[in-house]
Amino acid sequence: MSSNRFCDDRRVFRKSARIYDAVYASKDYPAEAARVHALIQERLPGASSLLDVACGTGKHLEQFRRWYEVAGLDLDERLIEIARERLGGVPLHVADMTTFDLGSRFDAVTCLFSAIGYARTVEGLTRAVATMARHLTPNGVLVLEPWLAPDAWVVGRPHLLTVDQHDLKIARMTISGREGRLAIIDFTYLVGTTAGVEQFSERHEMALFSDNEYRDAFTAAELAVEHDEDGLIGRGLYLGQPAR
Repeated sequence: MSSNRFCDDRRVFRKSARIYDAVYASKDYPAEAARVHALIQERLPGASSLLDVACGTGKHLEQFRRWYEVAGLDLDERLIEIARERLGGVPLHVADMTTFDLGSRFDAVTCLFSAIGYARTVEGLTRAVATMARHLTPNGVLVLEPWLAPDAWVVGRPHLLTVDQHDLKIARMTISGREGRLAIIDFTYLVGTTAGVEQFSERHEMALFSDNEYRDAFTAAELAVEHDEDGLIGRGLYLGQPAR
């Protein structure tokens, strides 16, 4: 994707989907999935079905299917194509987290790796949480990993990520920006393969929601909410079950 604003098109991994797993190779998906599994089972022992919203390339689902009958969805069809190759017959859907309707319910619904930031507005957050809540069984568990809070985002900070594999070299550079309540992340990639060196950019815009806004979205969806301060990678987790 070019560096132009993507407006309402949140399929932001159009050019980087093919290297997504290489970029995030250091992410400990097995440990994260095991932690989420334990939290779900603590709240709903015997939970056996799980939907992963914004599932990306399916790396969390690959772990979750050890314990659950799983399904996934993502807005980006290119990420879903990779997930389908990884997961075989697992039901995967191209859908928007704020409006999807699968016609089925799950004991657990997850939305991880801060994907909720792509909801972009408080209204979008509220719709997304309500939509996920509608897909829960009566005692089901929603697990949501937040993006950064407004006071945690630092503007003007440069960041470099590199990948050094035998036949794949990647340098991803960004300098953090901000427009109102949106964190602006303009990634510039250099990707080297045996075919040559390619340069491209992608613009990501992620909403900086407050703790109260997350809690209000859960409450509006009639979910009792808990907050795990540490979470999976230090960003915390919000956990909800239908209020009684």
